[in-house]
Amino acid sequence: MKVHEVFAYLSVHDAAAAVDFYVKAFGAKERFRLNGPDGRIGHAELDLGGTVVMLADEYPEYNLRSAKTLGGTAVTIHLHVDDADALIDHAVKCGATLEMEPQDHFYGERGGSVYDPFGHRWLIGHTIEKVEPEEMQRRWDAMSQG
Repeated sequence: MKVHEVFAYLSVHDAAAAVDFYVKAFGAKERFRLNGPDGRIGHAELDLGGTVVMLADEYPEYNLRSAKTLGGTAVTIHLHVDDADALIDHAVKCGATLEMEPQDHFYGERGGSVYDPFGHRWLIGHTIEKVEPEEMQRRWDAMSQG
């Protein structure tokens, strides 16, 4: 068996507002949406630079609950961009909550993180240097030892 693709699939408490936010804050392009008879979005697809993120409203009757309802998320979505500082600033201006200011990291990336208004965490970064895994481990070890 071969895996062909992996998609992030977000359950949100207001999918229509989430689509609007992701378009405005991250430059996503809405591919399509399926509206349910009760007004909830049953499925929507967004294109973020050639990568698809799927989302839908909460459907508690199918045990599909949002990060906001659950009080947090264990998943972080990483956006690799041209200018992390600019996108983080823009996302915050669009309503995201800053978690971590952009900074240079040992693994060769400059980045920070935000929470969107729907409870999902986004790590946003760009490459500042190519670092081989062995060097990353050395830096991690040094950082971990203080």
